[in-house]
Amino acid sequence: MAIMLFLASLLPAVLGSDCKFMQFDCSDIYNSGQTVSGIYTIYPAGDIPVWVYCEMISGGKDEDNGGWTVIQRRMDGSVNFYRPWNQYKRGFGNVEREYWLGLENMYQLTRKNKYKYSFFPVGCECAGYQLHVSGFTDGRAGDSLSGHNGQKFSTFDKDSEKNCAKQNLGGFWYVDCHITNPNGVYLWGEDPTYHAIGVVWSTWKKYAVSMKTFSMKIKYVS
Repeated sequence: MAIMLFLASLLPAVLGSDCKFMQFDCSDIYNSGQTVSGIYTIYPAGDIPVWVYCEMISGGKDEDNGGWTVIQRRMDGSVNFYRPWNQYKRGFGNVEREYWLGLENMYQLTRKNKYKYSFFPVGCECAGYQLHVSGFTDGRAGDSLSGHNGQKFSTFDKDSEKNCAKQNLGGFWYVDCHITNPNGVYLWGEDPTYHAIGVVWSTWKKYAVSMKTFSMKIKYVS
């Protein structure tokens, strides 16, 4: 399952000191002619390289074309997502498998974009990396993300008033406590004895089913 967030960017690729263009995100890489999914280097902050997985698969509609920047991925439980604030800030995991791109990188990727289809900016650290999300389009799994709109990010060492990160064993924009828990414990399918702590998308499979695969990815439309 993937949470697809369509963005239209105002930012061009950044011109580096060696007179070569440094791509801002995977859309820039795709538009440069790279059409094979895999690991690439992007420069969301202008001059600091970031390794990221780019999904270059093209669909049938223009907005589904390649150039997706994967900001989160769960697929096999190989990475522990119950981590402190500083690790969620800078990112962690294996870019080839499971990983979290990092809140600061997400902030840099989304802070100056003009949004065409869905709205998904992440605020600065000074605002708790607050999430702003709207413009949901139904992909037949329901909307489990919009309810987290306006929430600050929470981890077990920088938690919400209701200790949602500790209760749900993850890090996310929790809201009393969650409707979705992408960074929860990787479990195997349905188990009602582990209510809400798994990789949950509640509007589709309720709270007892943990997703086998889950990814969040963003792109801009030029």
